[in-house]
Amino acid sequence: MAHKLPATLVAAFAVLLALAAPLVVIAGDPDMLQDICVADYHSLKGPLRLNGFPCKRAENVTAHDFSSGLLAKPGNTSNAVGSAVTAANVEMVAGLNTLGVSMARIDFAPWGVNPPHTHPRATEIIFVLKGSLHVGFITTANVLFARTLRRGEIFVFPRGLVHFQRNNGRAPAAVVSAFNSQLPGTQAVAATLFGASPPVPDDVLARAFQIDAGLVEAIRAKFPAPM
Repeated sequence: MAHKLPATLVAAFAVLLALAAPLVVIAGDPDMLQDICVADYHSLKGPLRLNGFPCKRAENVTAHDFSSGLLAKPGNTSNAVGSAVTAANVEMVAGLNTLGVSMARIDFAPWGVNPPHTHPRATEIIFVLKGSLHVGFITTANVLFARTLRRGEIFVFPRGLVHFQRNNGRAPAAVVSAFNSQLPGTQAVAATLFGASPPVPDDVLARAFQIDAGLVEAIRAKFPAPM
């Protein structure tokens, strides 16, 4: 005859399952609680703060809240790295609030680079609009996965891992990126370490990169801290 488990043991299993479930659930943005929650940017002027934006009143929502021409034009690539990222996330497109997705356009000058960076809140997939790019990401075991992409091809960068893109050619290149977060966040490795405010101590960077403090200061001068 099968023995029934004690009620206390059943309850303990239930608690363990409840605790384990969030480990999977919190992998992305929180689930929606309604059909739409168009971001009400004006509410941010008050004391209310939350993980996302407050919802605009339903009677004030229009189709314009769900559309944008942000990605229609190439970005200005006349900068030190030769690339420009144009984001279409919840900070620019109010209708993305609570939907857990966003996009970006990345334009590259000839030989331009989108420097090593991470997206702490999203996996990224890119689609090459034009040109040829060398792209890759590095795992936590320091293994590089990289390849050359051409027009019409895609590549996936896992969430939180350092990755990069570089234009291989003498002609401009461009990609469209998609993310499974309404606000993926971006941390550029060099700018984060050398442009932090207040600054990361010189000796920490010097020992981490095995360079002297003078070189740390020289590199930091190229990454002014935000005001």
